[in-house]
Amino acid sequence: MIEVCPGVFVDEAELSESFIRASGPGGQNVNKVSTAVQLRFDVQHAPGLPDGLKARLVKLAGSRMTNDGELIITAQKFRSQDRNRQDARDSLFELIRAASVVPIKRRKTRPTLGSKQRRLEAKSQRGDIKRGRGRPETE
Repeated sequence: MIEVCPGVFVDEAELSESFIRASGPGGQNVNKVSTAVQLRFDVQHAPGLPDGLKARLVKLAGSRMTNDGELIITAQKFRSQDRNRQDARDSLFELIRAASVVPIKRRKTRPTLGSKQRRLEAKSQRGDIKRGRGRPETE
């Protein structure tokens, strides 16, 4: 069991890794060796995650979530499997930590009476300025 943040645990058995060929530059190495890591984590059936955190994690993951509720993280930054594996795990844990932060609900506020009066006074002053730009009245 890995403690990602206080009260949130991920079991090693819940993570499944597969190695694929990385794209991009790398010469002959990129054609021969499968160094990129595809990490899969089933968010919907993870017992170590609270329900609220699961919902926020699904929202944060976006297109990395499958229809089955599985999160897929691909790491191919490095040229070795071990470093890419660690990078994928770090990305997953960072995403879980970000989802564990509960957003603060916005409280509706009303403008004060003084602010309403100041706004209306400023509007009338601006209207007077614009009214004064017209042609002068002739008698």
